[in-house]
Amino acid sequence: MKTDVLKKLIKESVREVIQEELKEILLEALRSPKAVIKESVQPVESPKPTFTQPTMNTRQKYMDIMNETALSFTSGNAQSFNPNGVTDPVNGNLGTGEVGMDTIMGLLNTK
Repeated sequence: MKTDVLKKLIKESVREVIQEELKEILLEALRSPKAVIKESVQPVESPKPTFTQPTMNTRQKYMDIMNETALSFTSGNAQSFNPNGVTDPVNGNLGTGEVGMDTIMGLLNTK
């Protein structure tokens, strides 16, 4: 017997056996008693958000903060620029850091 014929016979017999087994499995599944499955769903209530009016106006709070800051700081609290110890690698010392108004005006008016 040739191998092609043998292969064909084996495929057909396997197919027949599988079909018979599937029929038996399906019939058994249909005949067996079915258990009733109940699904109970309980609704879960989410808490509703509540809004409470602020006891003090938010805008007023910010204005109070700004006023307190403005009242507590003066120009005396500003630090002066002091570059002690800093040197220019090309020209040497950078100076004290104070520039007069005439020097600034001279720089601005050179066109």
